[in-house]
Amino acid sequence: FLSAEKVAHLGHLPFKSRSPGPGAPTWVRISSLPSLARPLLCPDPAPAMSASAIFILDMKGKPLISRNYKGDVNMAEIDHFMPLLMQKEEEGALTPLLTHGKVHFLWIKHSNLYLVATTLKNANASLVYSFLYKAVEVFSEYFKELEEESIRDNFVIVYELLDELMDFGFPQTTDSKILQEYITQQGNKLETGRSRVPPTVTNAVSWRSEGIKYKKNEVFIDVIESVNLLVSANGSVLLSEIVGTIKLKVFLSGMPELRLGLNDRVLFELTGRNKNKSVELEDVKFHQCVRLSRFDNDRTISFIPPDGDFELMSYRLNTQVKPLIWIESVIEKFSHSRVEIMVKAKGQFKKQSVANSVEIAVPVPSDADSPRFKTSVGSAKYLPEKNVVIWNIKSFPGGKEYLMRAHFGLPSVEKEEVEGRPPIAVKFEIPYFTVSGIQVRYMKIIEKSGYQALPWVRYITQSGGKRIPMRWGATQTRE
Repeated sequence: FLSAEKVAHLGHLPFKSRSPGPGAPTWVRISSLPSLARPLLCPDPAPAMSASAIFILDMKGKPLISRNYKGDVNMAEIDHFMPLLMQKEEEGALTPLLTHGKVHFLWIKHSNLYLVATTLKNANASLVYSFLYKAVEVFSEYFKELEEESIRDNFVIVYELLDELMDFGFPQTTDSKILQEYITQQGNKLETGRSRVPPTVTNAVSWRSEGIKYKKNEVFIDVIESVNLLVSANGSVLLSEIVGTIKLKVFLSGMPELRLGLNDRVLFELTGRNKNKSVELEDVKFHQCVRLSRFDNDRTISFIPPDGDFELMSYRLNTQVKPLIWIESVIEKFSHSRVEIMVKAKGQFKKQSVANSVEIAVPVPSDADSPRFKTSVGSAKYLPEKNVVIWNIKSFPGGKEYLMRAHFGLPSVEKEEVEGRPPIAVKFEIPYFTVSGIQVRYMKIIEKSGYQALPWVRYITQSGGKRIPMRWGATQTRE
């Protein structure tokens, strides 16, 4: 029942009502409302993920594999996909969702394949795309490389996987480790020896199989932090963030429960309990195995881990971080068609730490030739196809300072604005060190058999995926 006042905006519509007495509101039975009025009061729920069919196409749009889950879309509709895609591409209006009549094509491209889901309904597009990418991940686990040839060579197992991945248009089992329990592959042949449902499919811990045994029980923990920095020409930091992940490699027997503890100071900052701290964790993501209720109560990361490699959690910190390797540069241009570039690199981290595999990429003019280099450490090489000099330093201790000079001949020396130059970029990796200060205090391993297990922890700080851009310094011109 709804209050009659709630439907006043519908106008004078006939309905049955019930009033308990004078002065009390009049109540309306929803089922008695005209059909046109019901959607205004009781809108349809949010669209669910529902795919009518899944297609795997080659680069020409020819179906290699197709699976019809609901039967409400003509399978011949896929013939319109490639012409529609090419038309939109020519118009410069290509989108990840294409429509022909009432049929919607949600597609992704991987290698030389197109994975396409068709639907008639207003499906939840983000979930459809998540499923398609998960399907790519599962196929890659089976075939190593997902491409046209691997699909043709293993079409039987692909059909088996599609049947397990989705049922009547809804995702089912998408964990590759669970699928590999009862859909196994030897060469190009399918092996389906088990007729019973694997216990992990209906088990509360679906991400871990029962009966796992190891002679030596070990857990390897990697705390990896990537530093993303953008520094202006005057040395001020424009962008500063730390992106961290905690990855585990688990070789444990049975069904162990793991409890991971982080250092208190960082933990309170990360969870935001102490608002006075300047560092707060953002975008925290846990693996599905983590008991979130336990974490909310006492901040203990408790979980039954999957077997093998997995990412336990990821986080991001927006905080001011000084560049771990500071770069200064000076350009000297000579009127006789010659230019000299001086680059100075300084390690601004602990002296007991060492940065490994340092790579400093210095852009140079596209018409530069006759390169000559002089370095205080490491080696430099010119890559003319990329218009860049790569300065490699195998080992860079903290607090040290190194210099590299590069001499180039130029057909002509023209005035070049500092703002137009590409930035200098730095790549590095520092073991046994984290910028945020996060540390693993303990790892408790509890298993009913009572065996002893060895946890190993490793810390790594590295440059971000986009490297660490640094702006150019001063430019001098000499005769």
